[in-house]
Amino acid sequence: MPGKMFSKRLQADLALALAALIWGATFVVVKDALADVSVFVYIAVRFALAAAVMALFFWRSLRGLTLASIWAGAQIGFFMFAGYAFQTTGLRFTTPSKAAFITGSSVVIVPLLLALFSKRRVNPWIWSGAIAALAGLYFLTVPPEGLGGLNRGDPIVFGCAVAFALHMIVISRYVEHHSVGALAVIQVATTAVLATIAIPFLSLAGLEHPHWHSSPMLITAVLVTALGSTAFGFSAQTWSQQYTSATHTAIIISLEPVFAAITSWLVAREHLGPRILLGAALIFAGILLAELIGATPIAPESPEPEIHPGQ
Repeated sequence: MPGKMFSKRLQADLALALAALIWGATFVVVKDALADVSVFVYIAVRFALAAAVMALFFWRSLRGLTLASIWAGAQIGFFMFAGYAFQTTGLRFTTPSKAAFITGSSVVIVPLLLALFSKRRVNPWIWSGAIAALAGLYFLTVPPEGLGGLNRGDPIVFGCAVAFALHMIVISRYVEHHSVGALAVIQVATTAVLATIAIPFLSLAGLEHPHWHSSPMLITAVLVTALGSTAFGFSAQTWSQQYTSATHTAIIISLEPVFAAITSWLVAREHLGPRILLGAALIFAGILLAELIGATPIAPESPEPEIHPGQ
């Protein structure tokens, strides 16, 4: 059983790392797409498409839906919606790598929230890893002149870090009691519904003017983020959290800004100076602290994974 559980834990870590790679690589794609579409129209279309694809994949899980599962998925979806509303809005005003770096600060927000609002004890090595990752995020995000160098998109994106931290915590709360497939579909569908509802209200308030100008870049962005980032990424995350904690999940996902920085450098030719390299090194150090020293057995009685074709 210990060897089997280790295998599941390793699979969960690899799935989370792959999701982080996809999420990090798509920041540049979304940034470019926002030239042709308003924020909430983009979120609504992206998540509606992802929900439709996921419903086909997880159709068996949806046949036996209960009100409890719908309510659990809706709560997870609310924080997902809040996270993407802040992140995509902030991305209009900041660079892809900075948006990813600030999003990654959820790595320290998760254990902080758990310590403040629950009685769960957080492993000291996990804290050390989170703090190292946070220090890395500081060097990656804050320019040499200090916090005054942050642009208006940066604090908006920080709102998404808080929302995504809560998203990970709520998934951990419900994933052992409900179908992984059902939770994955409902959270994505909830995000699509909330974004659609928000569009007319934001328009009436003059906060956003809905528009969609079809272009190859926009269509590519919708397909890549709907199918890769959303359908695969959040299915993988929800499944993985059966076998690991919210804090551990946050530390693995802190690889996302590193992947975003590499993608921005390769695709958008964004400059990566010594501070960014130092920040990336600290994030890796934080992950190693948590993984090699702070790792503890998680969920020894966890069920078998539920993700397979036709479910």
